[in-house]
Amino acid sequence: MRKNETSTTEPNKSEFKQEIGVFGGASIIGGIMIGSGIFYLGSYVLMRTGMSMGLSLLCWIIGGIVSLLGGLCFAELGASRPVAGGMVVYLNEAYHPIAGFLFGFTSWLISGAGSIAAVAIALPTALRAFVGLSDIAIKIIAIGLIIGLSIYNYFGVKKASILQNISMVAKLIPIAIIMIGAFAFGSQTPDLSLAPADGSNVGLSEIIGMIAFATVATLWAYEGWTNLNNVAEEIKNPKKNLPLAIIITITAITLIYALFNFAIFKVIPHNEIVTMINDGNYYLGTEVAKRIFGNIGGTIVLAGMLISMFGSLNGMILAFPRNYYAMAKEGHFFKSYGKTHPVYKVPHISIISQCIISIALVLFRNLDQLTSMVVFSGMLFNVLVIAAVIIYRKKYPKLDKPYKIWGYPTTVIITVLIFIGLMLNTLIEDPITALIGLVVPAIGCFVYLYFDKKLKKETAE
Repeated sequence: MRKNETSTTEPNKSEFKQEIGVFGGASIIGGIMIGSGIFYLGSYVLMRTGMSMGLSLLCWIIGGIVSLLGGLCFAELGASRPVAGGMVVYLNEAYHPIAGFLFGFTSWLISGAGSIAAVAIALPTALRAFVGLSDIAIKIIAIGLIIGLSIYNYFGVKKASILQNISMVAKLIPIAIIMIGAFAFGSQTPDLSLAPADGSNVGLSEIIGMIAFATVATLWAYEGWTNLNNVAEEIKNPKKNLPLAIIITITAITLIYALFNFAIFKVIPHNEIVTMINDGNYYLGTEVAKRIFGNIGGTIVLAGMLISMFGSLNGMILAFPRNYYAMAKEGHFFKSYGKTHPVYKVPHISIISQCIISIALVLFRNLDQLTSMVVFSGMLFNVLVIAAVIIYRKKYPKLDKPYKIWGYPTTVIITVLIFIGLMLNTLIEDPITALIGLVVPAIGCFVYLYFDKKLKKETAE
């Protein structure tokens, strides 16, 4: 019998310190979710909805609801199995160890380290308009950020959580200033009709397709709600605080995203928005700040973007190594990754490895292409984890479930179908990126077989 078949019923002594509270948990999720995308992703949503303000706002709300439904499924699993590694463990126990390994391997090699590298590069890039930075200087700064925050996270989750709390509060201040200014001084009356703005006569099926494709764009901004489960073993009273942090954070961020985009429509006339986007100027939030506050508005946005990206970078460096730890504890990865520091109680080898791979990815060109390749496979793993709620209830009926998702099993089935629909829509609209995104998990199958053969040999001996 494999270790994961008994782990849901046998108590384990945690190697971690429980030092993250509700606000700390909310800061981890929110810190990763709210990045620089809030200032420009609205443009992509508008383009995918035929420049319809009403449809775009609807998509932001739908994206939040979809994320919340997924978050509720993660809340049930996290409260039932508050262990390090989150998704890796759930996939192992619900399906087979290869499922959890493929998710963890994809995160280790591309999606996790690649996301860290991308944000680390984006942060100094945002300064380029104010300070003359060469490409080499940007990469040096990005590498410095990765090394610095990795070292900081090495010295314990409490310090990392405190920094995440501070950055979370700090990033909300510029966003709040822009929204308040927009609602106070914005003079536009947005047209919120649910139809393409160009007046084209499209059928219901075309509208639904547009909504689905645009909702995928909003999910880029909502990305990050799955990561609190990675540090579940380090949360105080996780059976209560983990679900609470997930529900509060996703609900609040849905409200923030919807209001922020509505605030844009209150300030910039629709025809000017269309002109800006057609000219390749996607930073509508920046334009709003400049129109309301003048030159200082650009500084406010820059501060918000820098703080947002810094918090997102720290949150990812904090959360992702727990996946690799879980893979090693299951037996299908390097043993050293399954060790925690004797004093600081963090998966220090995983943190160091993640740092090295992220730095290597910083040195690659076209990094955005590397991270976009895993969007499709990321949704695939999310679907499998959400469906695992049903499997867990059938497979482990005696497992304590301090939190249960509302409306089970209907809500779970609906959530799975929504994500499958979004995956199919992505496959239709962008088939090359979607299929390439499956290459890394395919390679992971062969790596898993190597570790599995090695594990069986060691067990036999």
